[in-house]
Amino acid sequence: MRDLVEIGMGRTARRAYDLDDVEIVPSRRTRSSAVVSTTWQIDAYRFDLPLVTHPTDAIVSPATAVEIGKLGGLGVLNAEGMWARHRDVEGAMRRLLDTVKDEDPTALVRVLQELHSAPVQPELLDEALRTVRESGVTVAARVSPQRAAELTPHLIAAGVEVLVVQGTIISAEHVSGDSDPLNLKEFIGGLDVPVIAGGVTDYRTAMHLMRTGAAGVIVGHGYTPGITSTDRVLGIGVPMATAIIDAAAARRDYLDETGGRYVHVLADGGMTSSGDIAKAIACGADAVMLGAPLAASTAAPGHGLYWTAAAAHPSLPRSRVAAGPEIEVDLRTLLYGPSSDPDGAVNLFGALRRAMAKTGYSDLKEFQRVGLSVRR
Repeated sequence: MRDLVEIGMGRTARRAYDLDDVEIVPSRRTRSSAVVSTTWQIDAYRFDLPLVTHPTDAIVSPATAVEIGKLGGLGVLNAEGMWARHRDVEGAMRRLLDTVKDEDPTALVRVLQELHSAPVQPELLDEALRTVRESGVTVAARVSPQRAAELTPHLIAAGVEVLVVQGTIISAEHVSGDSDPLNLKEFIGGLDVPVIAGGVTDYRTAMHLMRTGAAGVIVGHGYTPGITSTDRVLGIGVPMATAIIDAAAARRDYLDETGGRYVHVLADGGMTSSGDIAKAIACGADAVMLGAPLAASTAAPGHGLYWTAAAAHPSLPRSRVAAGPEIEVDLRTLLYGPSSDPDGAVNLFGALRRAMAKTGYSDLKEFQRVGLSVRR
């Protein structure tokens, strides 16, 4: 039964939980982390880590997408970001870094909005994706629902193997007053590549997206404390633990409905430490979409700054441009260790392996069955 609380006369609300509110319960068995597998596969693509990058220019350049791919994750390039709009991206990044000194708290967002007012140039996008494709790693790119129909043919021609259709909030059918709606079921049905779509935060929308034929559903809005502001701007949000568990329930019911079609759940947001990653998987996520934690990498093109794509919205930005983690390490160390940080900011996936080993589970699917407790 859902945990409903009365918030006023005749109005109830469901109690929901964030990742900080839940903890993983040990089992009767432990095992060596050397025999634990963190591999993850979506469609025909197999990865050593359940890691997909949040598609922001702050952490993903063509070069970092290649490096992340070689380290076992999936780097997702923003097809509407600066690599698609500017030939001198490093110069654009320097403008942002120079603006850090400005006392106006909105200055960084205004510069980002200006940089994104330049048109997307397919030839620049092709060039960026070619770098990833020629490295031999899986090529992935993100488009917004509003521009998916326009940009996807360019992306497929450029060799994109996994397409991410992501907005702050997405539905199975985007209705617009001045153009035809994007019907995701028809859109996905016409493609030969797997599509990951999101974000969603509730069972019903997750189920609708699964019925479109999506290979994966993104849960969450990329929430990062102090940086993203969808909750403050739109008043919309569902705590991540509950959102992931609800989407996992939709995945189970859809599996029964279709007689065996499995749709992956990707958790995006609310994760600032390795323990949060472990709890997201424990709640039912198949993989995590990391943003701000990866800004600690020396390879991050934002040079320590972090923002999401929603920061550049021309009229209603929903992300600040702010400093990421204070720690600075190379990408391999950030993902695999070793670490001298006691707070879970480094060795993100070594810690996941240890959490799985300490609770006796050998792979990610098993770990989704681990017990959970609630702090309050």
